[in-house]
Amino acid sequence: MQSLRYRFVTLFFTFACLLVLIAVSVPLHAADASYGIAETKNVMIAMRDGVKLATDIYRPTQNGQVVDSKFPVILMRTPYNKDDAAQAANAFVPYGYVVVLQDVRGRYRSEGHWSPLVDDPNDGFDTAQWIGSQPWCDGGIGTIGSSYAGATQHALAIANAPYIKAMIPRNAMSDFGRYGVRHNGAFELRFFNWVFTLGNATGTPDALPAAKRAASNPEAAQALVDMGTHVREYVRSLPLRPGTTPLKFAPDYEAWLIEAMSHGDYDAFWKDAGASVVDHLAEYKDVPEYHTTGWYDSWGTQVANLNFVELRREKKSLQRLIIGPWIHSSENLSYAGEAQFTDDAALDLAAFQLKWFDHWLKGVDNGVDREPPVRIYVMGGGDAHKTPEGRIFVGGHWRDEQEWPLARTAPTPYYLRANGLLSPDKPTEDKPITYQFDPRNPVPTLGGNVSSQGALMFQGAADQRCRLDFWLCPDTKPLSARNDVLVFETPPLPNDIEVTGQLIVKLWASSNALDTDFTAKLVDVYPPNADFPAGVDLNIADSIVRARYRNGFGNAELLTPGQPYEFTVEMYPTSLVFKRGHRIRLDISSSNFPRFDINPNTGEPLNNNRRSQVAENTIYLDAKHPSQIILPVIPSATTDMSPQK
Repeated sequence: MQSLRYRFVTLFFTFACLLVLIAVSVPLHAADASYGIAETKNVMIAMRDGVKLATDIYRPTQNGQVVDSKFPVILMRTPYNKDDAAQAANAFVPYGYVVVLQDVRGRYRSEGHWSPLVDDPNDGFDTAQWIGSQPWCDGGIGTIGSSYAGATQHALAIANAPYIKAMIPRNAMSDFGRYGVRHNGAFELRFFNWVFTLGNATGTPDALPAAKRAASNPEAAQALVDMGTHVREYVRSLPLRPGTTPLKFAPDYEAWLIEAMSHGDYDAFWKDAGASVVDHLAEYKDVPEYHTTGWYDSWGTQVANLNFVELRREKKSLQRLIIGPWIHSSENLSYAGEAQFTDDAALDLAAFQLKWFDHWLKGVDNGVDREPPVRIYVMGGGDAHKTPEGRIFVGGHWRDEQEWPLARTAPTPYYLRANGLLSPDKPTEDKPITYQFDPRNPVPTLGGNVSSQGALMFQGAADQRCRLDFWLCPDTKPLSARNDVLVFETPPLPNDIEVTGQLIVKLWASSNALDTDFTAKLVDVYPPNADFPAGVDLNIADSIVRARYRNGFGNAELLTPGQPYEFTVEMYPTSLVFKRGHRIRLDISSSNFPRFDINPNTGEPLNNNRRSQVAENTIYLDAKHPSQIILPVIPSATTDMSPQK
C-alpha cells in the first residue's frame, strides 16, 4: 500500500513539474490577459536635429504597480492625435506588451514643422532607437496604424529602423505620387480637403487647439477653423494660389498643397517623400508584414498591386495580404457605402493584430506563418434584397489564395463597340464617338475609392444615379443619361463571371485640346427586382488619366489635337462575381469631380490656369484602335463569356 501511495505521489509531482515546465517554456497565448495599464503622457523624445516629439507610453501593471520587466513594444506614429489612439493600449498592454503612441512632427503636441512624411524616416528611426534603449523594451518592436499611420510604418522600414521585427501597415498611404495624391497625373481632391481641414482636425471638438498649432499667428486660428467648413466652395474655385485664402495662416500646409497640386512630374518630390515603397526597395527593411486593404479603400492599388507584390518578390521575410470589401480603415464593417456583404466580412481587428505580433514578437506557435499568403473577400452572389438600412445585399465569401495577382487569371478583353455594346468580340469598322467635355459642368462623383473626403464625396459603393443629397447632383437622373458619359455594357450574362485582380483599360482617344482627361468606371448593372424596381448600377472601380501624362509618370507631353493616342487607365483592383442576368458596364468620360481635379483643357501649367475651354474628345472603336477593358476573369467550369441571346 505504501509503495502504491509512493508511486502515486511521485507521478503527481512529476505531472505537476511537467505542467510548470510547459508554462515556463511556452509564452502566454493572446487569450491570457494578465495585466493592468499604467500611462505616462507626453514624454518629449529628442530627434537628431533637436526637435522633440510628444510620446505616450503605456506599460503593464500588476496589483496597481508597474511590472519591472522587459516586454515587446507596439509602436504607432500618427498625425491624428495620439490621445485619440489610446484604445490601442487596451488591445495590447493586458496581453504583455508596452504600447508607444507618438504625434508626428509638427502635429498636436510635437514640436517642429509639418511636411507630410518627409521627416518620418529619420524621426521613426530615432524613435525606434530610443525605444530599444529603454529598460522596459525586450528588443522587439511591432508597428501598427492605418492610412497616414500606415505610411509612417513604411517610413520606418525605408530608414531601416532598429528593433523593428513585425509590421501591420493597414490601408497604408504610400507611393502617392503615382496613386492617392497624384493619380496618373490628376490630383485627388480628398487631399485638398485633408489640408483645408488641417488633417481632418477642424471638424473635431479640439478644432481650435489644432488650428492654433498649425497657425503662424494664433489670432488667425478661428479663420482656419471656419475655412475648413467651406471646402466645397474653395474646391469649386480652383486653382489655389499662394496667399489667396486663409490657408496662408498655416504656411506649412499651404506650401505643401500648392506644390503637390502644381507638381505633376514624377521625380524626387514624390519618390523621396518618405513613403514611396517601390522607389526604395533596396533599403527597405526585410521584416514580416501583414498588408491590409479593401476593394473600396483609397490605397488599394498601392497596397495590393505595388507594395505586396514588390516586397514579396524582393524580401525574404513573410509578406501577407488580406483584402476585404471595405472602405478605408473600416475592416470592422460588413458593408461599404450602399453595398451590404455577409456578416463575416467584418474583421476582428484586435484579435487579428494580436495573433500576428504574438508570433513574431513573442514566439507563439499560433500558425500565422503557415497560413496561405493571401486572403480575399470575393464580392457578389447575393440576392440583391434591400436591407433594413436601405443597402443592397451584394453578398460574398472569403477565399484563401497562394499569390496576388492570381496565377489562374485569364486576362479577357472586352471591347468597346458601336451602339454602346461591351463585347469579347473584336471590333471591325465601328465608327468613333465624339463628345463634349465642359469643365464647368463636370460629372459628379458618386462613391468610389476615397477617404478624408469630408463633405465632398460619398465613400464606397453607390447606385450611379444622382440624388439630391449627393453634392453637385441637380436632379435624380442616372449618370448614364448624361451626354458626356459614354456607356458600354454587355447583354445580360448567361452565367456568373468572377473578375478578380487588376483592372486595365486600353483606350484609344483623341482631343481637339492640348490636354484633357479620360476617366473609366466599371459598373455592375443589377436587373430590376421588387426592392429595386429600377435595378441598381453599382460602381466597382474607377480611375483617370491626364492626357499629358499618357506616357507614364515622367515628363508632361501635350497632345497634338486630333491625333489618336492609346491611353492606359489602371483602376483599383477588385474581386467580384457578376451574377447571371447582370450586365458588365464600362463608363467613359473626362471628369469625376470632386474625386479628381477638373482639367481646364488648355494645356496651361498645373494649378495655374487662367482659362478653360470645352474639349471635343473622341473615343475610337475600330480594328486599328481597339479600345477595351481587360478583365481578370477567373475560369470556372460554368464560365461562358458569350452574351446571353
